[in-house]
Amino acid sequence: PAEPTLVLRLKFLNDTERLARVRPGDTVGALKRTYFPGQEQQVRLIYQGQLLRDDTQSLAGLHLGHLSVLHCHLSPASVAPTAPGTPGPRSPAPAALGVGSLALPLFVLLLALLWYLQLQHRHVFTATATTCLAGLTLLVTFVAFAMYRR
Repeated sequence: PAEPTLVLRLKFLNDTERLARVRPGDTVGALKRTYFPGQEQQVRLIYQGQLLRDDTQSLAGLHLGHLSVLHCHLSPASVAPTAPGTPGPRSPAPAALGVGSLALPLFVLLLALLWYLQLQHRHVFTATATTCLAGLTLLVTFVAFAMYRR
């Protein structure tokens, strides 16, 4: 008798899904080879919050049911490590600095200049201007922490 087939839902980070027809006796590695040819080392399969590390484990051992969801994460291709003393592949050139990457440091520099001027020339700054400067400083501080916390 032929082994029954299961249909699994392969769900990706961008919320797209693929259906995979497998047999319960298939292994995690066979699933990767069939549905991710050439990318077996980059694909990570997650079932019920557990990373499936063992490629020799059978799908029946995971107690997968019909239409079970396997979450799939494809990491970018990594460069194979080279032995010490052998020249490795050249690293890619650094990305050019864009205006977006310079905006926050420029705002911080501008705020530092404004605070210096406020401390040196108090008579020019009204209470409202000083309050606005303090509020702007807080806003830029929150944005900076949010950007660099990633």
